[in-house]
Amino acid sequence: MTTIVIRMKAIAGLAGKHDAVLLIRDADLVTSALRQALADTTPEERPGLERALALVESTAAATETQVRASWVRSQLSAVGFTGDIASIAALKALRRAEPRLSLIAAVQLQKDAVAHPE
Repeated sequence: MTTIVIRMKAIAGLAGKHDAVLLIRDADLVTSALRQALADTTPEERPGLERALALVESTAAATETQVRASWVRSQLSAVGFTGDIASIAALKALRRAEPRLSLIAAVQLQKDAVAHPE
């Protein structure tokens, strides 16, 4: 799955800037490609492709909130943050990792991460 952060301005009569985290779920495409590869594979490659398919299917089952929470944790990890995910320091680290996030968007993402621990 791919997560993209976009900034929207003045959409549908909204004034000012508004951040949105757009979640693009492409797991169906990956699952389909893996199933096709399994149909055409050799016995030696089959276990690896079966494992890959199982991983994609388990990831696809995650809710959008869970995916956003995972994204937050990966962003915090990318900037070396290892503290309490509910802290102000985590919020600052998230905005350092993704400077385009507004404070409001970062707070909501942080709430998602706190609500869905690993």
